[in-house]
Amino acid sequence: MSAEAPVYRAGRRRGIDLLRLAAGDQVMDIGCGTGLNFPLLQEKISPSGTIVGIDRSAAMLKQARRRAERSGWQNVILIEADATSLTPAEVAVSITAAGGRALSDAVLATYALSLMPDWERSWLNMRRLLKPGGRTGVVDMQRPVGRYSVLTPLALLACRLGGADIDAHPWTAVERDCNDVASSSARGGHLQIRVGTT
Repeated sequence: MSAEAPVYRAGRRRGIDLLRLAAGDQVMDIGCGTGLNFPLLQEKISPSGTIVGIDRSAAMLKQARRRAERSGWQNVILIEADATSLTPAEVAVSITAAGGRALSDAVLATYALSLMPDWERSWLNMRRLLKPGGRTGVVDMQRPVGRYSVLTPLALLACRLGGADIDAHPWTAVERDCNDVASSSARGGHLQIRVGTT
């Protein structure tokens, strides 16, 4: 269990629940890091589904690969690519070469887009790797609100240490570009979750 889990796991779980994944689905995890989403995704898609993890860090993907191997998950495809500059067609070829489908049923980014200076470009690439009518989700952070605003210094510190822009608000792209948007929040509004249909 990661030290990240006590605060941020709630957002991961809500985002994945709102994706409404089913057994056999293929889900793409943008900025998958060490694979913290994988156990939650596996609960939804079963061994008949596929997880496609994309991350620009070879070191992170090495840890994600170890996580998958330790758990015996044979349905995980890992691709080293920068979500802001990848070519969707090339990624689709890599996915099919590894036994997956070119386009995914769902695409998810958890606490990843706020790390990217050009997160809008990543958002566009996410949607290009999603099948028509697929679900896309963003889980990210903002400053806590209301009575929880007293926790803002801690939230700012956590984001600074992790390299995230707490004021990026990438989930607003889901509200802008998707239909059937489901919305949730946690931890005094610090965690924002949006899922929609393309």
